[in-house]
Amino acid sequence: MTVGGNKVSVLIVDDSAVVRQVLTEMLAADRAIEVMGAAPDPLFAMKKMETRWPDVIVLDIEMPRMDGLTFLRKIMSERPTPVVICSTLTQKGAETTMQALSAGAVSIISKPRAGLKGFLQDSANDVATAVKAAARARMSKMTAATTAASAPVETAHVAPMRSSMLKTTQQLVAIGTSTGGTQALEVVLRALPSMCPGIVIVQHMPEKFTDMFAQRLNGLCKIQVREARDRDRVLPGLALIAPGGRHMKIERSGAHYIARVFDGPPVNRHKPSVDVLFKSVAAQAGKNSVGFILTGMGDDGARGLKMMRDAGAHTVAQDEKSSIVFSMPKEAIALGGADKVIGLGEVAAEIMRSATVDHL
Repeated sequence: MTVGGNKVSVLIVDDSAVVRQVLTEMLAADRAIEVMGAAPDPLFAMKKMETRWPDVIVLDIEMPRMDGLTFLRKIMSERPTPVVICSTLTQKGAETTMQALSAGAVSIISKPRAGLKGFLQDSANDVATAVKAAARARMSKMTAATTAASAPVETAHVAPMRSSMLKTTQQLVAIGTSTGGTQALEVVLRALPSMCPGIVIVQHMPEKFTDMFAQRLNGLCKIQVREARDRDRVLPGLALIAPGGRHMKIERSGAHYIARVFDGPPVNRHKPSVDVLFKSVAAQAGKNSVGFILTGMGDDGARGLKMMRDAGAHTVAQDEKSSIVFSMPKEAIALGGADKVIGLGEVAAEIMRSATVDHL
């Protein structure tokens, strides 16, 4: 893909000479990408950006002179630009990356502290895909979603669940999202009342980061949010997020549903995969489920959502107007997988409305 018929121009900002070299070689090998430069820190980057502004910035977080988070916030306040965070697989790295996503970063590339060159070379396709997806992000929607996520939550329009809902865990809500999904999920989950249907979520995100993401949402939302563990029960008032680097599916256990977390090859180039979750929900919950596909790059989840709809589930896609990247919802709609298309701001109310119709 290209931007406006031209290659996607990328600026790499990382204090590691190895990372700069390897990322430059990897991205330059993609004919749709042009590496316009590499800088060891944000101050050097700003000098380069005085003469030419990139389409996408690949940004390290921990750097001397000016850290990546400060630089990111400066960019977003002055000239919002798609930023892909290149973060270490550490607790501190994960915490800072969550702040970066909240500040408007589009997605994450993970990097280990050891074996860095080999790891990045093995991840060449993933890195190039992340950059091209970022180039498609509509930053006006990204900044709007970030603002909405950080604003006080207004839930008066979201009806609480009827008391009869407390007696069953049969109702199940499945959500799939990718690029821009961290902001979208924050908007949706913060708007839900404490008692809502059980929710299972696949957000495309590297391992180590989903747990921190879930912890952050748990501190912001009325509902409980956490990273799923194998054999967790799906319960009202609880959202389970599939761990990065692992698939998640749903199985029936008596009158209840449980989440099964397992390893396996990537599906649609992703692990976790939205299709893996949605297909299991179609088979196990059918008409007692509701499926939502939100902002994201690619087509993961399109076939699974269609299977859910064919099984009698209520299926919903986010509309183009409110999507940061419309590819995933667009593919699901084109395949006939969505029986309703709505804006991001309507999703929480749709979850509650769906939970109280025909299922209680």
